[in-house]
Amino acid sequence: MLKVEGLRAGYGAINILWDISFSVDAGEVVAILGSNGAGKTTMVRAVTGMVRPTAGSIQFEGEELAKKSSRFILDRGIVQVPEGRQIFTEMTVLENLEMGAFNKATRAAFSKNLDVAYRHFPKLKERAKQAAGTLSGGEQQMLAVARALIGMPRLLILDEPSLGLAPNIVDDILEVASGMAKRDRIAVLLVEQDITKALACADRGYVIENGRIALSGTAEALSANEHVKKAYLGI
Repeated sequence: MLKVEGLRAGYGAINILWDISFSVDAGEVVAILGSNGAGKTTMVRAVTGMVRPTAGSIQFEGEELAKKSSRFILDRGIVQVPEGRQIFTEMTVLENLEMGAFNKATRAAFSKNLDVAYRHFPKLKERAKQAAGTLSGGEQQMLAVARALIGMPRLLILDEPSLGLAPNIVDDILEVASGMAKRDRIAVLLVEQDITKALACADRGYVIENGRIALSGTAEALSANEHVKKAYLGI
């Protein structure tokens, strides 16, 4: 579904990514793993059109996206849950969810998709009229994920969903994402520093180090890899 080959990208004269290649298929959870500063955020920005690649290809269902705008990419069904949630704190929960219906198709299906979001995260229904800024950190992350689901993603990008959250909240969010991948055949790209959580959820993974893919393989193989154990899992 998503195929990235030879991707190079950065900011001005500073290159961050070097020949990055990876893929995500429908119904699959793929983790992009690495420490802070490894290049994960730049990779997400390149895929979503926020950073223009200097080389390489980004194809989604066979269509080249490397030089397309963020709006074009969003309309193709690539929806991101950004790092740090980035909800509208002074707006209500429901108003935030309405922001996820960004085009004609998602607006037409809003009521149906809202019911789906509420089934996944029933606390949001209870707090629909509450200001989003008064939610707990975990509830705000739920809201960010639910807002993305309103956008009817075909590829869902979760950027550091574990950041600052209790482990049980992270587990709930990753369970929703994994369930959607398997049940609804969407593709999920999980970008994470918490390698233990990510590999417990993912089918496959890629480890980025210094802007390059250092390792790749199944979640099971990466969990057993000696470099991953020593560098990231502390084993």
